[in-house]
Amino acid sequence: MKTNLRWLYAIILIAIGSAVSVISHSSQTVSALTQTPSSTPSPSVTPSPPPSITPMLMGVPTRDLRFGIVEGFWEPEEAAELGVGWDRILFYWREIQPKDSDDWNTLHVYEEWLAEADAQGRQVMGLLKNSPAWATDGLPESGLPRGLYLPTDDPDNLWANYVRRIARYYGPLGVHHWIVWNEPDILLGEHGHEFTGGEADYYQLVKVAYTVMKEEDPEAVIHLAGLTYWHDVANGRRPYLERFLEVVTADPEAEENDYFFDVITLHIYYRVRTVPSIVAETDAIQQEFGLDKEIWINETNTTAAYDPEWWTEVPPFPINLDQQAYYLVQAYGLGFAAGADSIGTYKLIDIHLPKGMESFGLLRPDLSKRPVYFAYRTLVEQLSGFTAVSQETDWDHHLLTFDMPDGVTHLLWARSGKGIVLDVPATMDEAVLVSVDGTETVVTSTISDTYSITLPGAICTAEECLTGGEPFFLVEKFPVTPTPTAAATATAAATATPSATLTRTPLPTATPSPTPTVTMSPSPTPVKELTALVPTATVTGAAPPESGVGANLSYILFGLAGLITAVGGFIWWKEK
Repeated sequence: MKTNLRWLYAIILIAIGSAVSVISHSSQTVSALTQTPSSTPSPSVTPSPPPSITPMLMGVPTRDLRFGIVEGFWEPEEAAELGVGWDRILFYWREIQPKDSDDWNTLHVYEEWLAEADAQGRQVMGLLKNSPAWATDGLPESGLPRGLYLPTDDPDNLWANYVRRIARYYGPLGVHHWIVWNEPDILLGEHGHEFTGGEADYYQLVKVAYTVMKEEDPEAVIHLAGLTYWHDVANGRRPYLERFLEVVTADPEAEENDYFFDVITLHIYYRVRTVPSIVAETDAIQQEFGLDKEIWINETNTTAAYDPEWWTEVPPFPINLDQQAYYLVQAYGLGFAAGADSIGTYKLIDIHLPKGMESFGLLRPDLSKRPVYFAYRTLVEQLSGFTAVSQETDWDHHLLTFDMPDGVTHLLWARSGKGIVLDVPATMDEAVLVSVDGTETVVTSTISDTYSITLPGAICTAEECLTGGEPFFLVEKFPVTPTPTAAATATAAATATPSATLTRTPLPTATPSPTPTVTMSPSPTPVKELTALVPTATVTGAAPPESGVGANLSYILFGLAGLITAVGGFIWWKEK
């Protein structure tokens, strides 16, 4: 009897323990599913400021390749800050092969420069020039390469061999744009002379380079040497490009080989008004010969002769720091409006420059930034990605209109020494006026649907205005139509009413006003940078009461304890 009771006692205890385990597990599960946030505040999370967004392609910033600079590799971080699209690097033949054709000095152009440019989305353009003394029978550096007229596969054609090796080595490193020599329109005996040879010799130099480069690198793009234009004008010669193309088009092999070059290159300095006329004349010359090549200005700028921190001993033109900044913005605008396909600034930094010498750098030798540095940055920020450009030019002002993917950007300035108030047709209620240093001001349209913009006059000499007055960007953004979101209700969401199609009002011809009447312009309102507000989740109110098994767990356990006590007492009594 006692043995049977002990077994009964054990069975009851096991059953009760299993029930308690199941109930406890159920309670924890229900509690986890119904748990509410604690009313104790969580640690405050400070959001990082939003980054400056640059379009990316496979992790590499994509730049607008219409905005270049010369020798940006010296200061790559500044080049990246400026948004430079391409960088020009000198590849001196005399440095890369200083002794003979077996020599190969890769320390002349550091591979780190190329890797940095690639990582920051800049295209590298190499300039090939300077014959080593061993490779020419003429003057070192400017002499004609020996064997130039031999077949390109002849080992005695030293220029062909050099170009081939350049293509094989630097093509895989990302260099595909090549300029063949520099300023051949400066003849022997003239200041700046770099090539001893006539138009036919230069054509042969280009033809060999084009043939070899295209064989080795299908991505290669061959640029003609930069032409100065003014050396021909000053010496009473016909334009070099005209004389050169006469030689090119007389070659029976030229037409079927796309005339052995891809891009015409210009160097334009000092007088901003000459930029559009030189570009237009260049295009007219090539059209006469049936060509339609891209036109690049790969050098433009003016010196800041009156820089208190870097005085030029013999200033070629009386230009101050502000005028240099104005020149750069105006040269790009007029160049693009005239049909230039890409424009580059000479140069990022004045490096290895003796004190008092003519300086062009956006950065001084000590890395301090001239106003032109900020003007270049603003220029790229405001015009990068433009899809079309038109212009309205009168005797007293320039008004260039750039179509942008998200709106319209006008670039405007006074041409003469007198300031004017220019009324620009408005397509929006308000726009942002941006100065060359990047300062932004909101302007509102007048009752006549125009923006009244005050343009300061230019600084001029008795003979001419080398630059215009202070330029401004007037930026209009198209309104962003929000995407309709379905309402979270049982009823159907209302159909969104389509917004009206934006109609561009044609720009009327401005009436010249030599002595403008002072017009009250809207008070400028500074544009404030909006700080993103991230809402913090705040728990309010008491937690809801628990329900189900979890809510009655204490009562169940109390009842089980009483049952265990009663059964235990009954068994003890029976055993007694």
